[in-house]
This record gives sequence, structure tokens and C-alpha cells, in this order.
Amino acid sequence: MTYTRTLACLRCSAAYPDPSLELVGRGCPACEADGVPSNVLPAYDLAGLGAVPLSDAEPGLFRYRSLLPLAADTPAVSLAEGATPVVGLPATAERLGVASVVVKDETRNPTWSYKDRLAAVAVTKAVELGIDTVVVASTGNHGAAIAAYAARAGLRCVVLTVASVPSTMKTLMQVYGASVVALPEPRQRWTLMRELVEKFDWLAMSGHADPPVGSNPYGVDGYKTIAYELVDQLAAAPDVVVVPTAYADGLVGVARGFADLVALGVLERSPLMVAAEPFGPLAAALASGSEIAGPVPYQPSVAFSTASPVGTFQGLTALRSTGGSAVAVPSDDVILAAQRELAASAGLYQEAASATAWPALADLELAPDASVVVIGTSTGLKDVGATAATLPEVPVIEPSADALLAAIES
Repeated sequence: MTYTRTLACLRCSAAYPDPSLELVGRGCPACEADGVPSNVLPAYDLAGLGAVPLSDAEPGLFRYRSLLPLAADTPAVSLAEGATPVVGLPATAERLGVASVVVKDETRNPTWSYKDRLAAVAVTKAVELGIDTVVVASTGNHGAAIAAYAARAGLRCVVLTVASVPSTMKTLMQVYGASVVALPEPRQRWTLMRELVEKFDWLAMSGHADPPVGSNPYGVDGYKTIAYELVDQLAAAPDVVVVPTAYADGLVGVARGFADLVALGVLERSPLMVAAEPFGPLAAALASGSEIAGPVPYQPSVAFSTASPVGTFQGLTALRSTGGSAVAVPSDDVILAAQRELAASAGLYQEAASATAWPALADLELAPDASVVVIGTSTGLKDVGATAATLPEVPVIEPSADALLAAIES
């Protein structure tokens, strides 16, 4: 037996039968009443399994279907996501004084971010439950992924965004056929989403609790597959995994995947999880011992997709359970410099939010024999304008070698 068809609260361990659609995006009612909102996530029984079961006939990440919260006969909604490469950065490892640094390059997914893993599982679950409309609050990557997979499944998709997101992000969400609307204030999206879910029985693909708990619990477990793939791709399990983080869906999913591998006897221990966040609500909560992450001071950030003044209980759980940490990277200049350096030195162009991982990594105290994985969450092509603003104008020159050399040298 694997998926038990229950959702369990991360904080109080209360179990709820699947489906409990009123909890999707809202979390545990008891903990909400306690003032500590907590997500509910799928529960599994791994007894009797000695390895990760594979379904080779399934597309994309659904080859791990036995460890996902889905019925065996639900058709997979897949765009051949997953199986993303790991890219070694030996020069970075040498500079940091560690054994190895690799990037799990999630930009290779169908909509160029790791959100495709969440979307594949969450939309497949929507099909399983007979849902006809999905709704998501997003500043870009999440909305684009849900829109694409909803299109693949033939479902209606509604995206609630904010006017300030880059035009490329709006285009990506709209081109997949989603109905996209912007609200004046980010938190208004959550209020409206809860009304839509309660009034029309639409399925939330992201959270609508305020303070947040995290996203659709079925989708969160789509990120478990990153851990499964890493163990297959690397010579040994990593010691540290750095994840750019806002409400910690990816961080939690990856940590849950490694926990599965420990429970199955594949690994002896889980790696330390590290959250790279612009403003540090998780870092502050870890320092104080609080169950509540934030709010902390914040301002507009180039890393807009993770630029939250609040974190989640699920994020704190993932960090504390692995002995991990969180690092705040608030400076736009530092983030964009890291983005340019990675592109120019390693050929990897990552979104600003993804680039926060690199200053965070440099801030860690790592053992000389440490092996590190950085999750490259999304491509820089999602917001070219932010990068372009930091680069010089391309000169127009006369067609001669002397003119070319003069331009290069200047």
C-alpha cells in the first residue's frame, strides 16, 4: 500500500479523508483556529517497499505514480515533465571549498519552471475528482504551469494575478487559454479565490489562506520526484539542497521525497534543506523558535515570485526536520549580479528568484567534503527586462575589425 487516501496536518497530525476539497488551499481548520495555519498533505504507507517503485509505461514524472496521491487508473495529464538534468559546477565548488556543486536544472520542464511538477499532479487529481474548473493565484510561473496542464486536460483555468507582473508572465498565462485577471492588491487574490472555491466548487491550485499555508497538497507532492531523480542521477545523495523559497511548496516536496527514500531504506539520512528567500521570514522564525514565519519588513523585489514577507509552517517543518536553515537575500543588486555571473560563467540563465540561491549558498558554512545541489527553479527568459536593465547597450559599429575591437575594448 502507498497512498492511504488521507490528508494529514503537518502540525497536529489530524487526518482527513481524500477528498476533503474544502481544505485544499486552506489547510487544517483546527490549526487555523489555533492561529497557526498549517497545510494538510497526503499520507502514505510505505511498509513492505524496499525501493522506489517505477511505472516505466507512464509518461513524465508519473513513472513514480505509486508514490503520488493518485488512483492507479487516473489518466496522467503529462507534458513529459521531469527527468531534468543535473549540471556540475566544478569552479563554483572550488571557490566555495566544497566537494561538489550541481544545479538541478528545472528550466528544462515544458513551461520552463519546476512548477510543472506541481501542475502535472494537481491537474491530474482534478481530473480524478471530476473538477471542471481550476483557479490559481500567481505572479507567473505557477499560473503558466497550471494553465498549460489545464489546457492539456481540457479544463477551464482562471488565474488571479497582480498588475505589476512582467508582461512576459501575463502572456505565458494567457497563451495557454487561461482567463487571467489582475487585482490591485496581492492579498485580494486569496479572498476572491476562497469565494470562488466556496461558491462554484472550483479546485484551488494554490493557497487561499491568509496567512498562507502553501499550495494544493496533491501538487506539493509532485516535487517529491525531484528527490527521486537526484538519487538516480548522482553518485551519492547530496549533503545540502538549496531551494529558492516563498511559501515553500518546492522545499517541502523535495524534503518529503528524501524522507520517502529514508523510509524505504534507499538513504540513511535526508540532506539538509536550505531556503533562499528575499526577506527572511523563515530565517527569522528559525532564529526565534516561532511557529509563525513573519511578517518581516519588505519592499519591491526583482525576485518577485518569492518576495514574500511571510513564510509557512510547512516550510519551517521541512527546515527543522532536516536540521536545515534559511538565508535572506534582500538586495536586488546582489541577486542580479549572481544571475549574470551564473549565466556568464556556467551558461545557465535563471530567473531572479532562482538566482537568490547563489548568494544564499555563499553565506553557508559548509564542510570541505560537502556535496551541494541547487534547485534551478525557473528560466531568466520569464523576465528579460530585469536583466537587460543591468547590461550595457549593444553598440552599433562600422563593419570593420578595428571598429569591432574598439567596441569590445570599451
